Amino acid sequence: MDAANEAGQPKLDAAKAAAGKTEAAAGKPEAAAGKPEAAAAHQPAPNAPQFTRDEDLHAYHEMLLIRRFEEKAGQLYGMGLIGGFCHLYIGQEAVVVGMQMASVEGDQVITGYRDHGHMLACGMDPKGVMAELTGRRGGYSRGKGGSMHMFSREKQFFGGHGIVGAQVSLGTGLGFADAYRRNGKVSLTYMGDGAANQGQVYESFNMAALWKLPVIYVIENNRYAMGTSVARASAQTDFSRRGLSFGIPGEQVDGMDVRTVREAASRAIAHARSGEGPYILEMQTYRYRGHSMSDPAKYRTKDEVSKMREEHDPIEMVRKRLIELHGVPETELKATDAKVRETVNDSAEFATHDPEPDPSELWTDILLEARA
Repeated sequence: MDAANEAGQPKLDAAKAAAGKTEAAAGKPEAAAGKPEAAAAHQPAPNAPQFTRDEDLHAYHEMLLIRRFEEKAGQLYGMGLIGGFCHLYIGQEAVVVGMQMASVEGDQVITGYRDHGHMLACGMDPKGVMAELTGRRGGYSRGKGGSMHMFSREKQFFGGHGIVGAQVSLGTGLGFADAYRRNGKVSLTYMGDGAANQGQVYESFNMAALWKLPVIYVIENNRYAMGTSVARASAQTDFSRRGLSFGIPGEQVDGMDVRTVREAASRAIAHARSGEGPYILEMQTYRYRGHSMSDPAKYRTKDEVSKMREEHDPIEMVRKRLIELHGVPETELKATDAKVRETVNDSAEFATHDPEPDPSELWTDILLEARA
């Protein structure tokens, strides 16, 4: 299923974005002329540029694809078509989309088990991702990995990982390989706020700092880990400071605004790619659903979730900018939503009718075949 998109398609003009040479970087969105009130109403955080119309359209499409895909995955899980665990990314879409907009083709991505959004942002085929969720042979791991374990070497996605924090040491290893090969690539290594307390994370920080490895540690702080508030579980709740003892710089980022994510990611990636070593980005984000589909999320109030949805939803912020700042007709955005829903529905149709793996697959992917 790896032939879904052409290489590099998820990254809209990434080189220009990273260099800050777009009109947006100059703070002059093309549709803002004559609309000072709209520009003021949609002003990004300090040091973050406005997006151009095309950049906002790209971000809107990518985040909406993730949102609609995850909503459909939740439906299929409720119907019993997805087994095991299923962790949805709803609410956190701006993090991975902003990071991908700042990266370039060849940069690697690795994450934990809340991974569907990362796969889609990397350009993996929604049909292949959904088929893996339903355990079908057309899935990225031939139906044997499920929600938490699928990969794509073509898209440089090195997996979601079910063991908390396990991906951090692996992502550091990817950075070591990049440094060894001197290929100019960067490892984007994601983890949650709960994983940030794991011991192997700090072993990885030490190695990465010691050898100046090109690794960006993206801590997606959605505030509740598996169900415990960071205030109750972490002595140091400013996760951007977790690398200070190793000399690793870090910063806190509004992970609900794709513009601030892209801007911070550009700085961090430039730092790592230039040979300065690792960087930590704490993305302050929020998941709307429970930790997994089996979590009723009773540790927080409905009012808290509603407030986040109403005031900080990453997709709604972009939608409003497109209409009020860039002058995009609402009919065009509805057409985008319809097209995204069609893509997601097609993926669900494929994933529910594709055959299950042949029993012979039980004996494959166990040992690596020796090369002559």
